[in-house]
Parts: sequence; C-alpha cells; structure tokens
Amino acid sequence: MLQKNRFILTLCALLFGACLTTFAAPETPQTSLAAPDWQLKNLEGKPVKLSDFKGKVVLLNFWATWCPPCREEIPDLVSLQRQYAARGLVVLGISMDEGGPARVASFAKRFEINYPIVMGDEKTSAAYGGIQVLPTTFIIDRKGNIVDGLQGATDRAGFEEKIKPIL
Repeated sequence: MLQKNRFILTLCALLFGACLTTFAAPETPQTSLAAPDWQLKNLEGKPVKLSDFKGKVVLLNFWATWCPPCREEIPDLVSLQRQYAARGLVVLGISMDEGGPARVASFAKRFEINYPIVMGDEKTSAAYGGIQVLPTTFIIDRKGNIVDGLQGATDRAGFEEKIKPIL
C-alpha cells in the first residue's frame, strides 16, 4: 500500500510540475561566483567534497532515479564523461533520491553510469538556490566558479556548448 501511495504522489507531483512548466517560463538556476562547497557520501558511504575536484571542469547534475528527464540525460552524461575526462571534465551526480544509496547503486549499475554519484540533501539543494526542478545542472569552471546553470533535460550538444569553452 505504501508503494502504491508513493507512486500516486510521485505521479501527481510530475503532472503538477508538467503543468507548471507548460504555463510558466522556467527560471535559470541560481548562479554565483563561487560554487558552494559541500561534503556528501558516495554510494559506498565514503565522504566526497566538491573541493576534491578543484582544477577540473565540473558538470554538477542534481537528479533522481524516478525522474524521466533525468534518465533521458544519463546516456549523454556517460558519453561526455568518457570523451572529455582526459581534458579535465568531471560529471558529478547528486542523487536526490530518498530510497537510499543501495537503490541508486543498482540503478547506476544498470545504466552503466561511469561518473561519481553522491547522495544529496536539502542543505546542499538550498546552497544552490533551492533545487525546484530535476534535473538541474551547474557548470563549474576549474577555479570553482559557477559559470552557467541549466534546468530540465539537456542534450549532449547543449552540454558541449557550455563546457567546451572552459575545457
């Protein structure tokens, strides 16, 4: 019964979100000079900090396993990580799932995700302006500054347009 209720609530939230997107122009995610640092746990329970990736171009992607547009982006994110890692790109996923790391790890394995994933929280979401739409992605340069933000699903060409100039 709990699963059914959760499914219904998720479906309602998705439909409500789709209606809002239809009638309101999406806002650009909050961008600021310095990306807020955080420490979250990866899928193995080990701490990871954004500052661990200083000197890299970071494509910071807030997402969830239950989010259809997030699922749509994953193959492009995997491909970008594979193609541009040697040039200093790190795709970094912040999972906003409440189901726990084991569920996300199973999903990551099934989708062959080749980039680090950490488990997000409300504090981290708030630090980035309050994530209202999934996926939301921030482009962070090698100095740790947010240079752009994207709400909603973005395709490979859209990501490349943002990262190539700073790689």
